[in-house]
Amino acid sequence: MKLAASVLLVGTLALVVSAVAPAWSHPLDPSLLELWGSKDGSVEVLWRQPITQPLGAPLEPVFPDGCHTTSPRQESRNALSVSNRWRLNCAGRTLVGQSIGVKGLAARQTDALVRVHLADGRVIQSVLRGDSASFTVPGESTRLDVLRSYLSLGFEHIQTGPDHLLFLLGLILLVHGWWTLAETITAFTLGHSVTLSLAMLHFVHISPRLVEAIIAFTILMVAVELTHDVRGDGLGWGRMPWAMAFVFGLLHGVGFAGALSQVGLPAGEIPLALFSFNAGIELAQLSFVAAFIALVRSLGTLEISYPAWTRWIAPYAIGSWAAFWLIQRCMILV
Repeated sequence: MKLAASVLLVGTLALVVSAVAPAWSHPLDPSLLELWGSKDGSVEVLWRQPITQPLGAPLEPVFPDGCHTTSPRQESRNALSVSNRWRLNCAGRTLVGQSIGVKGLAARQTDALVRVHLADGRVIQSVLRGDSASFTVPGESTRLDVLRSYLSLGFEHIQTGPDHLLFLLGLILLVHGWWTLAETITAFTLGHSVTLSLAMLHFVHISPRLVEAIIAFTILMVAVELTHDVRGDGLGWGRMPWAMAFVFGLLHGVGFAGALSQVGLPAGEIPLALFSFNAGIELAQLSFVAAFIALVRSLGTLEISYPAWTRWIAPYAIGSWAAFWLIQRCMILV
């Protein structure tokens, strides 16, 4: 999509990313508060937080008045998260009708997923944010709650992820024509949908750290193809952007699954949760593409002449950040 004003937007985006990336948690990365309640008022607690966390006040679960801790916290760690388990006693009350929250979400500008397993076998869940940091456990949960929660998580996974946004931006700039752009976005969707489902159903497993390095490599490859596109001697990907989008989409899908696995899927609603999360990703992608094109078209109406060297801003801005992420993530692998 050869629009001269795009160089201005890409340059601005590169400056924004450079300012916020050091403190930007990896896409999604919500905390998870999971509770298992019983009829006698005892509650088992799982509190999981990502290893990489944004700056701000520490997050802490908030439980109903009258609930007190009856066992010490037991901590465990893996490559992506820190988990704590302990038990509460809520003075003989069940969790239905009680308020549960997470303190510090507004300061961290992050979300938390709360999942409550009730004594009668039902599972209630909600996504908490800075402006709605608590919720009251309802008597009944619906499939609409699952759809809404995972749709929101999928949307925010893209909207808060600088690496995935730069990959999308590279695809937009590489594509020529509306129909080819539609084919390319569709191919990327098909690619990551396949591996997201396979990974979440445990048919595919790749080390999360290796996946993050591979995702950075895919962005770098798009940037390299953009430089060849500017010179007019593309390596071949530029003539078949849909093929590149599908292949790289397979890799990004495993990354999406790694993020989703941190919060898990609700038992009994796995197909709906997978569909909702994937739909949220697609809505975020389409909104980003539409917003970028609208801004570029608006700037394109301005009578501004761009020197020839500005054509290199987009490839090198995207490529520089991709190279930085690739080196950073490969160092973690060593």
